[in-house]
Amino acid sequence: MPAAAAVHLAPLPPRAQPHPHSINPPPAPAKPTAASLPQWNALLAGHSRAGRHADALALLPPLLAASKGLAPDRFTLPPAAKSCGFLRDGATTGRQVHALAAKLGLASDDPFVANSLVSMYGRCGRAEDAEKVFDGIPNASRNLVSWNALMAALSDNPRRGIEVFRDCLVDLSGTAEAAPDEATLVTVLPMCAALGCPGTGRAVHGLAVKSGWDTAARVSNVLVDMYAKCGKLANAERAFLQASESNVVSWNVMLGGYARNGEAGAAFGLLREMQQTEEHGVPADEITVLSVLPACSEPSELAKLRELHAFTIRRGLDWTGGNDMVPNALMAAYGRCGCLLHASHLFTSIRSKTVSSWNTLIGAHAQNGEMNTAIELFLQMARDCGLKPDWFSLGSLLQACGNLKHLLHCKVTHGFILRNGLERDSFIRSSLLSAYIQCGTVSLARLLFDDEAVENDEVSWNTMIAGYSQNGLPSEALQLFREMQSNVGRGHRPLLISATSALMACSELPAVRLGKEMHCLSLKANYCEDSFLSSSLIDMYSKCGFVDDARAFFDLLEVKDAVSWTAMITGYAVNGAGKEAVELYDRMRREGVEPDEFTYLGLLMACGHVGMLEEGLHFFEEMRNHCETEAKLEHYACVVGMLSRGGRFADAVALMEEMPEEPDAKVLSSVLSACHIHGEVELGREVAQRLLELEPDKAEHYVLASNMYAGTGQWDEMRKVRKMLRDAGVAKEPGCSWIDVAGKVYSFVVGENLLPEMDEVRRMCHGLEQRIREIGYVPDTTVVLHELEEEEKVEALRWHSEKQAIAFGLLRTAGPAKVRVFKNIRMCKDCHNAAKLISKVVEREIVVRDKKRFHHFRDGICSCGDHW
Repeated sequence: MPAAAAVHLAPLPPRAQPHPHSINPPPAPAKPTAASLPQWNALLAGHSRAGRHADALALLPPLLAASKGLAPDRFTLPPAAKSCGFLRDGATTGRQVHALAAKLGLASDDPFVANSLVSMYGRCGRAEDAEKVFDGIPNASRNLVSWNALMAALSDNPRRGIEVFRDCLVDLSGTAEAAPDEATLVTVLPMCAALGCPGTGRAVHGLAVKSGWDTAARVSNVLVDMYAKCGKLANAERAFLQASESNVVSWNVMLGGYARNGEAGAAFGLLREMQQTEEHGVPADEITVLSVLPACSEPSELAKLRELHAFTIRRGLDWTGGNDMVPNALMAAYGRCGCLLHASHLFTSIRSKTVSSWNTLIGAHAQNGEMNTAIELFLQMARDCGLKPDWFSLGSLLQACGNLKHLLHCKVTHGFILRNGLERDSFIRSSLLSAYIQCGTVSLARLLFDDEAVENDEVSWNTMIAGYSQNGLPSEALQLFREMQSNVGRGHRPLLISATSALMACSELPAVRLGKEMHCLSLKANYCEDSFLSSSLIDMYSKCGFVDDARAFFDLLEVKDAVSWTAMITGYAVNGAGKEAVELYDRMRREGVEPDEFTYLGLLMACGHVGMLEEGLHFFEEMRNHCETEAKLEHYACVVGMLSRGGRFADAVALMEEMPEEPDAKVLSSVLSACHIHGEVELGREVAQRLLELEPDKAEHYVLASNMYAGTGQWDEMRKVRKMLRDAGVAKEPGCSWIDVAGKVYSFVVGENLLPEMDEVRRMCHGLEQRIREIGYVPDTTVVLHELEEEEKVEALRWHSEKQAIAFGLLRTAGPAKVRVFKNIRMCKDCHNAAKLISKVVEREIVVRDKKRFHHFRDGICSCGDHW
């Protein structure tokens, strides 16, 4: 779009003022001759119609400076306003034209001028100014053109645009313009598509039928596009077949609808039908190829992509008019199909390679994990070919650097950006933030974010919030989200992705109070209809231990996709509700929703947490026989853990040998933990050795091995492991529990008496111990893995941090509220037994979340069935 010319409008000719002592009135100002002003108007309108917008606006200053007192009229200003709308920086000149119209009294009184001003502001992206001009038009002067201009100005705000359309129908009812015209329909129908509202689209379709516009080419094309984007392909096909005038645009729209909805077979079938009708005057063009290409975005569609490539060559569409749009799109499609060899061959065949061609090939390699090749291509483009990288080139390079976690290349690219003055570009800035975050250097990303020289946009805020959440810094993520909320007045409104990241942070803390605030915010912003945010809400409630609230929200969802079902199944899994998870999965299959790899992972977790070994093995075999899912390391880890916990070590070892890759630390630690439980020392010794070689800096692995030896009385081996821990210089994480009471968090650590209420807590602990001893509690001193006397072991068990937190919660909260405690390490067997009995004697539900999962204690029973 050309830049606006620097147009400075001259002032209007001054009106003659009466002399204070004059008796006779002054002569009237000279009126323009009949020929002079129309000539100016015709010249200005001609330039505007021909697209010479800067030339059109350049005529205004000499017109205003004309010596014959010429003043623009209602035929001068509309083409001038139109030209302002087509220039890149036309809003400034447009305001001058608006001011001129106001001085002449034409801005609101003349609908012809007012409508052109509404349209001009809309084209300049100034929807608020367009509405202000529209509101200034008297009701009697508003016509359908006025409403159409306002609706077009609101095309980027479809929800508001639909509201204006309804107001239009009410305002014009009973007049000659009550029915919408072609311009109305082609403006409103895309809004229905953008909102995904087929119901509203059908209503507008009905108005089109009543007014007789439904068979017009432009309207029928937009109808097909609307239904296709709303996923209503049957309605789209019907509208396509009923169109009285079909042109190449009609065919392209229907092809694009099939392609976007994943109907590759239907798209290629229609393309073949289109070729048969070419003799009747509907030849394919480059847009035809671009419309079909989205259907070839998976490796399984590579054969169809090659067929389409051959079609473009036969039709001479592979290099139309020197335009590289089709070759670049084909290269991108080959990249999405994972066929980089074909993409490279196509790139080589391009005679004149542009920056866009290089960008496409670089992006294809980056998307397929070929990061080093992507970086080499970037350097070759900039160094050997002399082409200047643009924002897309740098975005692809930064994506490659981030995925490789190559901090040095990130810094070098950052230097290139600064040297070339590109740091203010919002896309480059957000890409740089993302790259630093992926490299794990959140502090560097924050320094860039806090640079006051460049204002952050919504994308930068979202990237930074998501970065904190993904790097295990939930408190910082929520703090930044609150800062974003406080900046709403400056245009930084929390968007869907930032709300999703904040919910992720709430589930990690966990902080259900803040999560509920986020739920309210999402309801107000109509975000809950989004699949990913609704799934994040389910995940947040589940990970905070409110699985019933998660299920209530899940049941309210009108549309449940695989993501929603999986989130709820996983929510049951982490809360030890294996039976409910399996029942929900059965319902999911009955409703025709296909599971994916994450669904099966949730099922395996659910079965593993409650000891449903046979059911877990059944689901694992079902997944391996499922043609569209492949068992990954996470799935094998769950099954190996289940087999080990069940004492089937031979089967667990055999499955580890079948795994597609070497067992990682999670797999080995689950086996070592089971060896400790079952006293399987020989296998445990071998596993511990591999585990400590794999991750020698993790204290929890030394603790697991030490506990295994201590549990079987091999004290010498235990001392060796603990010496290895000291020699490695790795600190063991002390057990800590915390509880949220009335919005304040209270922490408890063994051996620390920092709270002023500790005496009261100790008395409560003694009282609870006496009450549960009466119904069968016996301290399990086998979990004290130190060489102590029996009484010393009992005393050590008495002050475990989770027992203190439970006692404090019972003191500070009243029934029937649940006592919710969080612990940083796995809950010991003695505390688990005690919590069961405490829940029975106090008749309160106690929820404990340890490092692995939730335990819901109710009436002397735990949700895990004593399998953890």
